[in-house]
Amino acid sequence: MANLMSAFARILQQRNHFGRLLFSILCVFSLLFSCGCGTKDSRTQISVWSWEPSMKRLAEEFELHNPDVHVTVKDTSGYSNLNSAIQDGYGMPDIVQLEYFALPQYAVSGQLLDITDRVKNTRTFYTPGTWSSVQLGGRVYGLPMDSGPMAWFYNDDVFKQAGVDATKIHTWEDYRHAARKLKDIGVYIAADSGDASFYNAMIWLAGGHPFMTSHDGKTVTVRLSKDKGTEEFTKFWQSMIDEGLIDIRTTTWSQRWKNGVGAGKIASVFSGAWMPSLLLENVPGTAGLWKVTNVPTMHGEKRNAEMGGSSLSVLKSSRKPEAAMRFVNFVCHDMHGIRTRVNGGAFPADVVTLRDKSFLDRATIRDSRGIDIPYFGGQKFNRVFADAANRVDAGYRYLPFEVYSRSDFRATMGRAYDWSVKSLARLNVQAMIDAGVTQDDGSKLWLPDDPGKRISLKDGLLLWEKDLQEYGYNQGFVVR
Repeated sequence: MANLMSAFARILQQRNHFGRLLFSILCVFSLLFSCGCGTKDSRTQISVWSWEPSMKRLAEEFELHNPDVHVTVKDTSGYSNLNSAIQDGYGMPDIVQLEYFALPQYAVSGQLLDITDRVKNTRTFYTPGTWSSVQLGGRVYGLPMDSGPMAWFYNDDVFKQAGVDATKIHTWEDYRHAARKLKDIGVYIAADSGDASFYNAMIWLAGGHPFMTSHDGKTVTVRLSKDKGTEEFTKFWQSMIDEGLIDIRTTTWSQRWKNGVGAGKIASVFSGAWMPSLLLENVPGTAGLWKVTNVPTMHGEKRNAEMGGSSLSVLKSSRKPEAAMRFVNFVCHDMHGIRTRVNGGAFPADVVTLRDKSFLDRATIRDSRGIDIPYFGGQKFNRVFADAANRVDAGYRYLPFEVYSRSDFRATMGRAYDWSVKSLARLNVQAMIDAGVTQDDGSKLWLPDDPGKRISLKDGLLLWEKDLQEYGYNQGFVVR
C-alpha cells in the first residue's frame, strides 16, 4: 500500500510539473501573439514623404535610438500627391521633404508648422544660403537637409582638345570664348532647352532679385523685366543662343543629352553639388575625364547661387509634432543622421561637415555596386563644393507660388527657345543650299517654314512676368 501511494504521488507531481510547463508555454505564445498581432502597436506613429534615397535607413536608425516612435516612409517626389492630400483634408504625412523653392508656398498657405522657437540656437549650424531658404518673414518652417551650391562640371579631356583650360575661365566673356573654341571642334559647351531651375539659378548668380515678398508673404512683387541681374543674364544667354554656342534642342537628363555627354559632344554643365553621383549613374563611360570648378560669373565676382537643395518640414496638421520634430532633428541636425545622408551621396547643408577633413579629401564616388570610382580623375571635388557653398548670396527670394512659376516657364520662356530652334534649323539649311548641297538624289534641300516674328528671351520674360502677376492676383495675393 505504501508503495502504491508513493507511485501515485509521483504521478501527481509529474502532472503538476507538466501543467506548469504547459501553462508557461501558453503564456509565451500569448505574449508573442498580443505583441505581434493581437493589439495595436503602442509606439507613436509618424509618417514621412520624401525622395531622399537614405530616408528608410535613417528611419531605422532613428527607431533604434527612439524605441517609442515608429516611422513610416513613403517614397514620393513632386507635389501633386501632397497638394491632393491637402485639398482632400486627409492622408497627409507628418513630415514632408520640400525643395527650398517650394517651402514658401506651403508656409504662406499655413500648411507648415512654425518651428522658430524650437530651433533658436541652430542658425550658425547651417550655411547662410540654406538657412535663409527655410525662412519666411523671419520665421522658420523647416530645417535644411541638403544643399545644392552651383558648380561647373566639365569634360577636361574635351576642353584640352579645344585648347582650353577651364580653370582659367572666371567671367561670362571667358566662357563665351571657350564656347567658340569648342564649337570649332564640333562641340557644344552646354545644353539648355529651357530649364526653369537653371534659369532661376543663373539669375541668382547674376545678383538678380526679380521677386519680392512682404513679411507676411501676402504681397508679392514680380519684376523680371526690370531686374538688373535678370536683364544681364538674359542678354548674355541670348547672345550665346544666337551664336549657336548652346545646344538648345537637347533637354538635360534626356537620353539625347546622356548620349551627347557620353560622346563628348556636350562638354559641360552648370549644376548643384548633388551632381556627381548622377553623372556616374547616367554617364559612367566618361569616368576619369571630368573635373569640377567654380561657376564663372558676370565679371568674375566671387558669388554663387543655390541650384536645388531641400528641407524637412513638419505639417501643421500633424497630431504628433513633438515626435515629428525629434525625427527632423535627427535627420538634419544630429551628426549621425547627417553622416548617413552624406555617405549616401547627399551634399550637406551644415558647416561642420563642410569643414571635416575626411569629407573635403574625398576623391571618389561610390557606385551602385559599392565600388569607389575616381570619376573626377582623383580631384578632391568636395573642396570645390565647400567653397561654392560659402559663396552663396543669401539675399535671393522665391515666390510664395514658386512651384507654379517653374511649371509656367516652358509655356512662356519656352516659346523663345522653340523659336530659336526653328530659326537656327532654317538658317542651317539655307546655308547648305547656298553652298550647293543637295539631297542624295540630286534634288534641292527642303527649306523649313519661316518661324515668323522673332521671339526673344526678353519677350519670353515679359510673358512669364504677366502670367505670374495674373496668377498671384487670382490666388488672392496683392501683386505689385
